[in-house]
Amino acid sequence: MTVTGDGWRRVHPASPFVRGWVALAALFFFFGRDAFERLLRGDPIFDERFAERAPWLLIGGGAVLLLTVLGYVLSWYFTRYQVADGYVRVNTGILFKQQRQARVDRVQAIDVLQPLLARIFGLAELRFDVADAGKSAVQLAYLPIGEAKELRATILAQAAGGPPMPAQPGEPAQPAAAAVEAPEHAVLTVPPSRLAGSLLLSEQSVGIVIGAAASVVLSAVTDNRGFYFYLIPAGLGLVAAYWNSFIKGYNFTAAVSPDGIRLRYGLLDTQAQTLPPGRIQALRVSQPPLWRIFGWYRIQVNVAGYGTEGSQGQASSRTTLLPVGTLAEVLSMLPLVLPDPGTPDPVGVFTAGLKGIAPAAGKPDRDGGFVTTPRRARLLSPLGWRRNGFTATDTVLFIRSGRWWRHLVLVPHQRTQSMSLQQGPLARLFGVVDLVLHTTAGPVAPRLIQAGLEEGRALLDAQSARARTARKRQHSEHWLARAGLEHAPLEHAPLEHAPLEHAPKEGPQHA
Repeated sequence: MTVTGDGWRRVHPASPFVRGWVALAALFFFFGRDAFERLLRGDPIFDERFAERAPWLLIGGGAVLLLTVLGYVLSWYFTRYQVADGYVRVNTGILFKQQRQARVDRVQAIDVLQPLLARIFGLAELRFDVADAGKSAVQLAYLPIGEAKELRATILAQAAGGPPMPAQPGEPAQPAAAAVEAPEHAVLTVPPSRLAGSLLLSEQSVGIVIGAAASVVLSAVTDNRGFYFYLIPAGLGLVAAYWNSFIKGYNFTAAVSPDGIRLRYGLLDTQAQTLPPGRIQALRVSQPPLWRIFGWYRIQVNVAGYGTEGSQGQASSRTTLLPVGTLAEVLSMLPLVLPDPGTPDPVGVFTAGLKGIAPAAGKPDRDGGFVTTPRRARLLSPLGWRRNGFTATDTVLFIRSGRWWRHLVLVPHQRTQSMSLQQGPLARLFGVVDLVLHTTAGPVAPRLIQAGLEEGRALLDAQSARARTARKRQHSEHWLARAGLEHAPLEHAPLEHAPLEHAPKEGPQHA
């Protein structure tokens, strides 16, 4: 760690080389390609004209290499960061200066990433997102792994309401005091065999099987073997997608600590996420048809700043709270996001949302209080009308849908940003309406489909009132301050983790 005289810090000196190793590899490949090809053919490495070209190659290659290294060194020299006065500031740029700063108390999630080359050198990238940033507000690449964890703990301590390090009179602002990383309690680990099995039984596999069956039928009917060749690129693409998903989700572990939910995963490139409690905007539990054989589920979440950042694969991995898990593991993860489910029977409500279906006429109601699509609209969704429904507790709105692809969406009342009722011509004919809830961007799109017109209107009014009331209860951005623990050391703060069976005894409300 390098500390400048004005209190700013620099990243590790090897950072630009770890980031730009591809450019160096391309440079060596360009100048050594001919010699390598001759070596493979068994010819002499240097031909008779090498003596004439050697000085120019050395001068040209040396100049390019020198300029590249000089650019890396200057990039490192002019990249500085500071954590002080409630802000994280990063200065970059050689000719064109840029300073990025973000409020620490607006932090949404913190990641520590270690690409393969960075792991070899013991380095890590620190990246954290803030509300309304649209993308990562700060990326520090690369820091020693110990320093990255220490800085993450410091940022989380200040985001939780801890006192920042004050500057002395007449002295420049100093970096924030280092905080000790809070202890954690392991919740679950996804076995690699289950992860591989979930990929083989995923929705993509269903598509490949259907495509293969169609190719066989078309080949038999038309006596044209060319249809088989269409499966080759599809199969190669599927294998590549499976491998990418497997190495990203490998060794997935979840733990809970006073500073939030900690997720770790990755085979070659490892990533450690920290999601502060209460910052998840919406949650979806889903179950593809083939996963029902083993009772597996997937949990995805919306977090501010995550949904629109990076590539689709990167955003998907960062918004996955559980790639594949059993019902018991789902029920162990939900309290981390929803410490107070707002109902005396949380297990019953969750189970009804995941597996329930409205009873047939004359049957006893064991559906957990879900209000489903009216019987008059069953022609619009012959298979799903008894599944599509909602219920509301004191703290959360539950929306379920899908008979074959099961989905359960949970939206805390205070996270509802806006709502709208939508009704097309057919929905108007059958007297049903869709209710759309707007949260931050992400994989979860809360939408109640084909609710009765009166039930939809009543839910719109009731949910608006519940959202206003819930937002009034939330006065601080500091989660420790909300719990009355602003003076408690972070490492000794109690876990925000209440088992579902011990949820607060509050009666449910149905809109």
